[in-house]
Amino acid sequence: MKQYGLIGKQIQHSFSPSFFAKKFKNEGITDSEYHLFPLEKISDFNALIDQHPTLKGLNVTIPYKTEILPYLDKISPQAASIGAVNTIKFAGGLVHGFNTDVYGFQYSLASQLSKYQYNSTALILGAGGASKAVVYALNQMGINYKIVSRKKTQDRLTYSELKHEIVKRNLIIINTTPLGMYPEINSCPNLPYEAIGSDHLLFDLVYNPTQTRFMKNGIERGAKVVNGIEMLYLQAEKSWEIWQE
Repeated sequence: MKQYGLIGKQIQHSFSPSFFAKKFKNEGITDSEYHLFPLEKISDFNALIDQHPTLKGLNVTIPYKTEILPYLDKISPQAASIGAVNTIKFAGGLVHGFNTDVYGFQYSLASQLSKYQYNSTALILGAGGASKAVVYALNQMGINYKIVSRKKTQDRLTYSELKHEIVKRNLIIINTTPLGMYPEINSCPNLPYEAIGSDHLLFDLVYNPTQTRFMKNGIERGAKVVNGIEMLYLQAEKSWEIWQE
């Protein structure tokens, strides 16, 4: 039996097993199974693959998308440029790293943007592995952005610097943090939400719950909101393509 799965922390509520179970059933795939492999620390990765010699592929989620890099034998040029990996393929005795998040995000965002928003600028909330794929995608799309994180750097804003005027003029706001993810459904990024209006698009990479507090705050201000479920499906399908190549 070919094994696939997901590594990360606190992944017991992930949609990935049900997604792949449904895919396997619908497509008559009977030689494969998909499991959750929670890791307390990334250094447990080698022990995991030793214990599961039939592993063919893994997805990678928070907080290991960048921490996994030293454990890979080869990294695709795109994933190397992004600086984060969310898909691993085991082939030829080597561990290969890829990034399908950028594919999923770019297609999902592009389908939602108005022309007005497309010509605006974006705020990226968070500076982790998921944020790196978003940065890469926005660069590909020609959309200017500013990263917002808890730590101040020369090219980043902090949440305390997000004044009304900054939020008002950046019509695309993308949450790449786990804030609002089940079961912490009442948490959300610290923004002046009163600055958000009907011209805004709020994109939350979180997909569980389907409507986060971040999204609800946007809806209350008349903004268009999108969750991460389509991105999840798109990146998962792309991962499967890579595993079958």
